Order: sequence, then C-alpha cells, then structure tokens
Amino acid sequence: MVYDCAIVGGGPAGLNAALVLGRARRNVVLLDDNKPRNAVTHASHGFITRDGVQPAEFRRIAHEELSRYPSVHYRQTEVTDVERTENGFRISAGPEEPVEAHKLLLATGLREIFPPIAGLRDFYGRSLFNCPYCDGWELRDKPLVVVSDTPHIFHYAKTIFNWSQDLVVCTRASNLTSEQAEALRSKGITVVDVPIEAFVGHEGRLEYVRFEDGSQIARAGGFIAPKWVQKSKFGEQLGCQLNEMGGIVTDSFGRSSVAGIYAAGLRCMSVRPS
Repeated sequence: MVYDCAIVGGGPAGLNAALVLGRARRNVVLLDDNKPRNAVTHASHGFITRDGVQPAEFRRIAHEELSRYPSVHYRQTEVTDVERTENGFRISAGPEEPVEAHKLLLATGLREIFPPIAGLRDFYGRSLFNCPYCDGWELRDKPLVVVSDTPHIFHYAKTIFNWSQDLVVCTRASNLTSEQAEALRSKGITVVDVPIEAFVGHEGRLEYVRFEDGSQIARAGGFIAPKWVQKSKFGEQLGCQLNEMGGIVTDSFGRSSVAGIYAAGLRCMSVRPS
C-alpha cells in the first residue's frame, strides 16, 4: 500500500495533521517513537481547553480521537531512514516493511542543547525552563536567573521582565553592548558575566546559583536559552532549507523547499510539572 501521506513525529503537530487528513479521507500513516521532548513535564500549558493537561493524557485523548478514522494508521516505531522514490518516499522504521507514501510530513520538531552546567538537569522542567510564555506564569514575581550565551539575551531578558522584575542575567559580556547592559541595569536587573559553576537546590526546586569565582546568589527559578537543532536529520538529508534556529523553512502552506515534503510543529512547548 502506498499512503497518501506519511507523518513522521507524533507530537501535537503530527497528531493534528493526522486528524485533519483522516477527516479528509486520506490514507495516512503516523510514525512515532513515543519519546516526546516534554517527557520531563507533568503538565503542559497554553492549549485552550487543555491548559495544565498531562502530556501523556493529551496523547491518549488524541489517539482515541484518531482511532475513529479508519484511514489513519499508527505505528509506534523509530524511523531510521527516509529516501526518495519515483512515486514519493520510502520510510524505513523498525523490523517491519518500509512505508511508502506520495507525500512526507516531518513533525519531529526540535531538541534543545543546554550548556554543561552542573545540576541543570535536576531542575529543568521543575524550576528551570526555556520558554517564558509557557512557564512564566508559574514563576511570576519570583527571584529568577536568566541564562543565555547568545546575543539574543537582551530580548530574552526584556521578555522575562514581564513576569518578574527580580532578575539576574548571566551571559558573556560580549553578548551585550554597553548600551544594552546599561538599559538592563537601569531596570534594576543585575548582569553577571562570571561563568556559572552549578545550580543548587533540593527536589527540583532551585535555591541558589553558584559561580566559578565562589560567589553565589539566591534564586527560586529561572530560564535558560538552549541551542536548538532538528531532532531528526531527515529534512536536511533530503535537501530542505533550514532557518537560523535549525527549523525547516516552510511557506504558508507548510511546504518545504523540497517538493513533496512538508513540515509542521512548534519550536517550543511547555514543560511545567505539577
């Protein structure tokens, strides 16, 4: 069987695409390894009617809804290779026969690469996050640390200032112009260019940040800007154009720069535990 479309990635974007295509009576196969990026969280925010839902429950509901449409097929498997064929694409996944489809929708999303700071993983998803729009509400008015090693730190800090005005910004001095550093300080924001040695606290709750010079500062949480890269290399391998954030460039219809390949998905999701 040659499917109308193969969807690689079963997060919200891939699931919703499967729903729309199933309702359009298209033969669709959804391939997903069931290893979501937000596996560290106990609750996701920002989805209307589902604010605070557990990611596993969200996926359960989605699969239940998809099961109503006989033309939607699901395989829990890891895709290992995607190649072009005369009629579309051949997708290899697990021990089963390869899947063939006329169109390919990549919904694998991005994965984050964080700086190698001791303790970071102990607090990520509990009191340290990457997206203020997802988790800023829970950290509102608390003393926060903001960490980034890119020139985007100025905008990042200004955005987070909307949720808390008690901020300590940690970045290399070269990432801020003198005017930007002064603008942050004029708002009462502390700017530190000493490298962070470790995040310290208990049971996922940050208590203070320790710097390499031995100093430390009390913080109740914070935000860290990661480097983003594609979770899978299939888009790049097939020649799709990527943007500066590592995402696949698409037009308003979700079409990539390669004929027959589409991409969907958000760059970031909430990772807020209960």
